[in-house]
Amino acid sequence: MMNLRKDKMRCADALIKILESNGVKFIFGHPGEQILPFYDALRSSKIKHVLMRHEQGAVHAADGYARVSGEFGVCVSTAGPGALNLVMGVATAFKDSIPLIVITGDVDTDLKGTNVFQDIDIESIFRPITLETFHIEDPDDGTLKLKKAIEMVKHGKTGPIHLNFPKDVLNAYVDTSAPTVEHVEDKDISLDDINDTIKLMEMSERPLILAGTGIIWAHAVSKLQDFSLKYNIPVATTYSARGVLPEDHPLCLGMIGLRGTTAANFAGKNCDLLIALGCRFSERTVLGIGDPEIIHVNLDSEVLEGNVKIQGNAGQFLDKMGDITVKNTGKWLQELDNHKRTYEIKTDYNDIPIKPQRAVKEILDASDDSTTISDAGTHTTWVTLLKKVTRPSSLLFSGGFGPMGYGLPAAIGASLADPAERVVLVVGDGGFQMTLQELAVIAQENLPILICIINNCCLGIIKQWQEMHYRERYEVKLENPDFCEIADAYRIKSKRVNAPGEIFDAVKNALDLNEPYLIDIMVDTEEGIILPKVKP
Repeated sequence: MMNLRKDKMRCADALIKILESNGVKFIFGHPGEQILPFYDALRSSKIKHVLMRHEQGAVHAADGYARVSGEFGVCVSTAGPGALNLVMGVATAFKDSIPLIVITGDVDTDLKGTNVFQDIDIESIFRPITLETFHIEDPDDGTLKLKKAIEMVKHGKTGPIHLNFPKDVLNAYVDTSAPTVEHVEDKDISLDDINDTIKLMEMSERPLILAGTGIIWAHAVSKLQDFSLKYNIPVATTYSARGVLPEDHPLCLGMIGLRGTTAANFAGKNCDLLIALGCRFSERTVLGIGDPEIIHVNLDSEVLEGNVKIQGNAGQFLDKMGDITVKNTGKWLQELDNHKRTYEIKTDYNDIPIKPQRAVKEILDASDDSTTISDAGTHTTWVTLLKKVTRPSSLLFSGGFGPMGYGLPAAIGASLADPAERVVLVVGDGGFQMTLQELAVIAQENLPILICIINNCCLGIIKQWQEMHYRERYEVKLENPDFCEIADAYRIKSKRVNAPGEIFDAVKNALDLNEPYLIDIMVDTEEGIILPKVKP
């Protein structure tokens, strides 16, 4: 029961009220002693708690939820081991700029730093992988910090923010009449920046828009599409922004950079003006970019590059762009038409064991426009090259950090974020075994997630790197259990597939059931991918 006094409320209850008032529907977590006051308050809340089986699963699920919903995710854990188990997922969200509120419990304030049970300097661990990490010693400050954190992830640079609450602080009372946090306004874009942008656009004969996930977090997908169509400017995207313009649209060139399409990389190398919206120039992205004039719009001033650097919201930037007299881009678009926007990958193999590219092609064809999540592994390349993305946030991959084991818990968050869309997870046998305990959550919540295991009985990419650079393979063979029996133990239906002609129907039939399902697809251990020409 909520603990109330006149003008006062327990800190834990106040935190829940703040989350409720900001539209939070789900919290992903795992309870423990030091976070129990928070769970006591959560018990009477309309927010649904999703009991993950490991804290790493909790933060990956919150990440998947955020990517699909377009809102911030929330995860929670106890002190010490619980908080440390969050680190992998928090780093993943940080590298991909995913907005998360990460709440951890801690030992009582007077015991902090005394080396008691589960006491650790967790803030120093979280500081390099979060936008901010707050250790709360005053309950009133704790509620203000949570409000501030939510304002930051909603209106500022996106990423995880960590709040660490000692147990005694959660149990203490706050003043409910305390002042509220000032609303964080989007940084206004100056008229000079707009005028400089217009001048470059009016001079350009070969413009290119490079769209990043800042477009998605700004809820500016339709604005981007209108802008591109109005001025007839082609669009290339980063990996995570694929689908902001459907990849079958005449103006969409596809992904740029490493594994990018020929058309996108040709455009990046030959454009005279690059309008980069809500992205950063990562080492993978710049592989597809030449030496154009650059207009760069991003909320993070530290990543801005180019001729016109605009710190701001990509949606606000597009709103401020009035009518511009641009040059006809017809000749430029005609030139781009000579370059392929899809990948020519041979997939029509009938071999047994199944070729993995054939397996992935059959999965994608059968699942059509379902939300696809790719875990990290050899199969990721085939998913990247073969998936046609027609809507934003319908292809999820933890590209900045790339941990194995991300996919299964992320699928849980994605499914809860949009129950109307089917979620298809493509995962290797190695990655699947890193977080397979979260099958319990899928079964418990009866989430209609289809899990397709690309089972090559090895750590495929690592095996290839070893053979390429060290001439031999070592410690990459996997002696796998029977994944169908594991699924059965969790009361999840399953099927093993050994022939390529069986895959399409197996996927279709599983999707028609509209319930959890696992397909174990046995693929060729020796079939690899084309690796980048860099030494691992």
